[in-house]
Amino acid sequence: MTDPRAERSRTAALAAAREILVEQGWTAVTHVTVAARSGVGRTTLYRHWPDPVTLLRDTIALDVATYRRPATGVLRDDLIQELEAFREMLSVPIADRGLRAIIERAAVDPEFARLKADVFTQGSAGVRAALAAARDNGELPADLDDDLDDDLAIAQLAGPVLYHRLIADRPLPSAQITRLVDAFLAAARP
Repeated sequence: MTDPRAERSRTAALAAAREILVEQGWTAVTHVTVAARSGVGRTTLYRHWPDPVTLLRDTIALDVATYRRPATGVLRDDLIQELEAFREMLSVPIADRGLRAIIERAAVDPEFARLKADVFTQGSAGVRAALAAARDNGELPADLDDDLDDDLAIAQLAGPVLYHRLIADRPLPSAQITRLVDAFLAAARP
């Protein structure tokens, strides 16, 4: 059973970290600023998050989780739903700023490289589950079964969404999500 006080502190700290990330960027998300904003003691923060990167990871993971939708069991619908959620998430400042910071820092900071891997794993879990279920029920070929194939499928599906938001600086229209999924399925199905 979780201690209600610990849960309240955790919730307050993550909410404060989220606000600071949106308002001031990832460099401002420190134990000092989060303690000041949330009213949670720094000792408590260090106990839950030994460094700012773990605090940032949990802040972003919480946001990713709010966009997660239950699987329908229909591959096309699940892929559309996952990409739509990703598109919506990228339109929110915390995801946009957080992802940009992670990508920027991952090339030079091993902690951020691990954070990027964690965010990728969490963010792609729904697509991976949909692909695995489709392989299991014969909707996709069984040889699409290793991580490289799943990573390639995720790149083909999520890449255009990410490109439009982070590079072109405009969201991919919702209608394009359906076209992306349909094109992927046409190429992937036996």
